[in-house]
Amino acid sequence: MPMGEFRMPSLGADMDEGRVVEWKVKPGDTVHHGDIVAVVDTDKADVEIEVFEDGVVEELVVPEGDTVPVGTVLARLRGAAPAGGPEEAPAPEPEPPAQPAAPPESMPRREPAPPASAPTPTRTPDEGRRAPSPVVRRLARHLGVDLDDVRGSGPGGTITRGDVEAAGRQKPADQPRLTDREEPIPVGSHERATKMRSAIGALMARSKREIPHYYLSQTIDLEGTIQWLEAQNAGRSVAARVLPAALLIKATALAVREVPELNGFFVDGAFRPSSSVHVGVAIALRQGGLVAPALHDADTKDLDTLMQELRDLVNRARALTLRASEMADPTITVTNLGDAGVDSVFGVIYPPQVALVGFGAVVERPWAQDGLVGAHRLVTSTLSADHRVSDGHRGARFLATIGRLLKEPERL
Repeated sequence: MPMGEFRMPSLGADMDEGRVVEWKVKPGDTVHHGDIVAVVDTDKADVEIEVFEDGVVEELVVPEGDTVPVGTVLARLRGAAPAGGPEEAPAPEPEPPAQPAAPPESMPRREPAPPASAPTPTRTPDEGRRAPSPVVRRLARHLGVDLDDVRGSGPGGTITRGDVEAAGRQKPADQPRLTDREEPIPVGSHERATKMRSAIGALMARSKREIPHYYLSQTIDLEGTIQWLEAQNAGRSVAARVLPAALLIKATALAVREVPELNGFFVDGAFRPSSSVHVGVAIALRQGGLVAPALHDADTKDLDTLMQELRDLVNRARALTLRASEMADPTITVTNLGDAGVDSVFGVIYPPQVALVGFGAVVERPWAQDGLVGAHRLVTSTLSADHRVSDGHRGARFLATIGRLLKEPERL
């Protein structure tokens, strides 16, 4: 069967290496496109890595705990058996015994299996259970779940992320989750925050050095939009309400379809437009720094779905449990600092993207309309764009399209 290789992915322009925190598979396991096979620690988060082909795990090349550069082979896969089942293979000819090669020092040695006749010790379900991964422990802290109360569904009773999420959903509604101030600081968080700040600084310096930015802004009257949203949210529970952030993201995603020069990547001296709209959402992390994972196909989703996915993305980002696909392919980024009270934000483009959209706080200000002055709720939208790909005229059209769409919220 053909042999494939699974490599350390690049999860952003600021990633040079990653550390294998946990393998979710072992040699002999069958994997399918989209399966989570490993957890990798980057400077920003522990990221779940998906596999993008079907096959059977032949070898785990890099052991847990090792840090390797982007592009390093992590595992080898052999082609999966046909859908009808494995083919019968002739029995192999016996080979003379060969002296086994000494394993690399970095690879853990396996103890030989006991003979079949050896008695198997009995143990209670929790004895010898593999400790939950750092990703699972952080998610449990974030959701306020006591791991001692969770029954693991993984191999040997290991507690998985799904087990913790299920336990979090079963918590009483009046039982508060840990707040930012209450949550214990994870071990090594200071080191991660330092590395993250260094990586962000290096990438932003590169962006300002290499990308000829231009900046535009406009003020959008959201009074009618907010009234519409309040009517839509009336009677809904707090958890089911749609926040203005979802409208801003959806309007951006639809607008960039009309001005495609702002959606894609500048790579190897040329612009490569993207046919999909994956909106990166800038999310501040509790230990400092930020990440900007993608809401995939944001232009095709209704507001309720987009709001649900946005909540999930923010929760997982702050619990440091993102997926590789969310980190690797945002086509345009939105940063919203409205909850911080700022009027506007002019961001720095995240290469190789070519545009970044910013939104400030929704504020009530005097506003003249049809010759009358009244108090309206307004928001300032901004655009930072790459002059190698677009110009001020196209950027102005893009912001105007966002403004027009936000004034027609029923069409979002």
